[in-house]
Amino acid sequence: MARPRIKDVARHAGVSEKTVSNVINDYAHVSDRTRQVVREAIEHLGYRVNLAGRHLRKGRTGIIALVVPELDIPYFAELARHVIREAEERSLTVLIHQSGADRDHELAALAGFGSTFVDGIILSPLALTADDLRDRTGFPPTVLLGELLEGGADHVAIDNERAAREATRHLIGLGRRTVLAVGGRDDSGLGTAQARTRGYRAALAEAGIAYDPAALLPVGSFRMPDGARAVARALAQGARPDALLCLNDQLALGALRALHEHGVSVPGDVAVIGFDDVEGGRFSVPTLSTVAPDKAAVAKVAVQLLQHRIEEATAPDGAVPGVQAQDRIVAHRLVLRESTQGHERR
Repeated sequence: MARPRIKDVARHAGVSEKTVSNVINDYAHVSDRTRQVVREAIEHLGYRVNLAGRHLRKGRTGIIALVVPELDIPYFAELARHVIREAEERSLTVLIHQSGADRDHELAALAGFGSTFVDGIILSPLALTADDLRDRTGFPPTVLLGELLEGGADHVAIDNERAAREATRHLIGLGRRTVLAVGGRDDSGLGTAQARTRGYRAALAEAGIAYDPAALLPVGSFRMPDGARAVARALAQGARPDALLCLNDQLALGALRALHEHGVSVPGDVAVIGFDDVEGGRFSVPTLSTVAPDKAAVAKVAVQLLQHRIEEATAPDGAVPGVQAQDRIVAHRLVLRESTQGHERR
């Protein structure tokens, strides 16, 4: 049986093909009665919209790319799920690419992979610089996640500095005075780790606790083994913390393991808090307190911004008003679980 076309739907519904198209595109000036009749005809005939044709008529492919450093880091996997769901609601297909936090790979993504098969990019960069973003003539529309680069691109993130300050303040409020920052970075960069370190230091200053650069435990990457190694090394060198602020949940889960292997009680001896609210933290022993970004909101705002930029780039001159690059902050909340609960020190 031949695949039904718009003219078949129009004939079945007793309306024009233009009316069917208006219903499919959800134009507001179609009456409720006509809309219902057309939708019943679509369902009866099993008509499916030719999305590829619709996109191509607008000079687009209907494909966007999501570029993340590592797919097997739970935060990025969970974020990808939200981005795909949000894109599907807008009839967009998501191509997922792993950059490995490599600058060449991130630059290739920024350039649209040397092709025209993606309409736009949602990119979580770790290696790019602001200079890489400044001259992007001819590149696809791009929305950045996480890292704040002053290059004129749209950007979506939580307020990382504020979130780290709140998390550290909570630890101090439990009576903890020796708070180490696992993964902390004390340089002047604009990255997520630097922002969270600034928030950590601000909370110490508020509480009148002297900052010690040795309280920052460097890591090679933000994975569980790195967190375990950093904490084990600090303990072996004589550190005696009573709290850990870990800059993501993977580091925190690794830290929990190292503390357990060294006979350190959590939260009795050391309270631990992470970032990202990944699923593993809800099942660890003890369960992990964390800063929870609204991942669904990050995805929603990013896809909305990107869709607007794509429409702006493919519309006739002036058809879609342009706006300056936007820095959009979405909500976060502090989720308190067993790794910080129930053991206050006074």
